[in-house]
Amino acid sequence: MRHCLVVRALAAGLVLAAVASVAAAQSSATSESEVSFNAGLTHLRENRPALALEQFKKAIKEDPKNAYAYKGLGLTYARLGKLPDAIASFRKALELNPYYVDVRNDLGTALILSGKRAEGKAEFLAAFNDATNPTPEIAARNLGQAFLEEKNYPEALNWFRTSFGRNKAYADPYLGYAEAVTASGRPDEAVAPLEAGAKELPGDVGLIAALGEAYYRTGRFTEARTRLEDAVRRDPGGPSGRHAAELLKTFPK
Repeated sequence: MRHCLVVRALAAGLVLAAVASVAAAQSSATSESEVSFNAGLTHLRENRPALALEQFKKAIKEDPKNAYAYKGLGLTYARLGKLPDAIASFRKALELNPYYVDVRNDLGTALILSGKRAEGKAEFLAAFNDATNPTPEIAARNLGQAFLEEKNYPEALNWFRTSFGRNKAYADPYLGYAEAVTASGRPDEAVAPLEAGAKELPGDVGLIAALGEAYYRTGRFTEARTRLEDAVRRDPGGPSGRHAAELLKTFPK
């Protein structure tokens, strides 16, 4: 679960960093620091963290108050497994721009991965409660995932429900909710939210496969087969498609 949390949180951070970069470029002439920042972002997206690190450090040298570059630096350190450096970079980004609320999700993730779970959850909660946060559903989902890891299923379910209540077109909390109720021994309760999620996001392979598995667990084998076969067709080499294929092998003859 930890791997799942950091990958999704950092992926979301990369998207938001890219948006922030575009906004900065539109508002003023492109500075040398912005050029270095954008180069670092490209390297990070293409899984070249050593080169990304070099570019983000260069961006900060060119503009020591570039909060975006500090976030990029933190993401890179996290990718490299250097969590204390990632935490320090995210905190510097927030120091430079307290309104850069999304960084709290990255900071919370790094804290949790470093074993500081209470501090990490506090950052997620601060992000969720911040009135300027444009994506509170991400903070709520991260809280749900943290509680799920701790096997605190009631709190996990509360936060996953809050997350997809804020944004019905966000797949992750539906998946987390299903995992939490299944772990609680109530797999039948996974069906309804997954059906709702699949209706909102009919092309999301993860939701298709999860719904197929939920049908399977509740004995609805015909519906399960339809969904799982669809997941295999859409994502034959990906994790959702492979998992669906393994489940199909276990179907009663």
